[in-house]
Amino acid sequence: MRRLALLFLFGLAAGVPASAAPDSRETVVLLHGVAMRPFIMLRAAAALRSEGYRVVNLGYPSRTMPIEEIARNYLPAQLAAHGIGAAPRVHFVTHSMGSLVLRFYLSENRPANLGRVVLLGPPNHGSAAADYAASRRLLRWVGGINLSALGTGGAAVTRKLPVADFDVGIIAGTRSIHGLFARVLQGENDGTVTVESARLEGMKDFLALPRSHTLMLWRRDVLAQVGAFLRDGKFARPTPAGASSAA
Repeated sequence: MRRLALLFLFGLAAGVPASAAPDSRETVVLLHGVAMRPFIMLRAAAALRSEGYRVVNLGYPSRTMPIEEIARNYLPAQLAAHGIGAAPRVHFVTHSMGSLVLRFYLSENRPANLGRVVLLGPPNHGSAAADYAASRRLLRWVGGINLSALGTGGAAVTRKLPVADFDVGIIAGTRSIHGLFARVLQGENDGTVTVESARLEGMKDFLALPRSHTLMLWRRDVLAQVGAFLRDGKFARPTPAGASSAA
């Protein structure tokens, strides 16, 4: 009893635990790509925290749950569980498939506190690399059930998505570190998604950087541009050497 009393008194002296107090910071939600886990976004999370944001680095079953179900059921539940609605503003930074999950979600849900969005390497018009992977047994096993939805055929989820009517900036990569999809990707690409596929009607800003599809998530220049768009609503100019931009 004495121990319980001491703990109770200590609790009164300490006040409400920090975890129970409302967080007044703007929040950034991170969504990874297909067949990935939240760890792939750790450097982005650290960079954004250093700029004062509260960061929610979400995982989701990208290999085993259809994009539509993730966007309609799984993602809203996760956002609610993390108290996203209480944030003064909520921004999103997404990679690859995560961009399509978010676009699908925003096509049916519009948070009142929605801030800005940055899409990294998004297959906004589908990817021929996903078409190819869906036709190969091993790659289909690695990528999971959403490969056809990420492609350019009749099952492509992009056919169901409207143009952007939210504040979005897009970063595309122009460097490939492997030749796995070289024969099926036409034009500048990051090894998985072409620059042209990354573009989206209604986007506020667009930037192409000499980075590959996955490693762009760990590059300082890319993360600096993410921070610039979330802060200013546009990418930093002039762009780094080797980068190109177009509206």
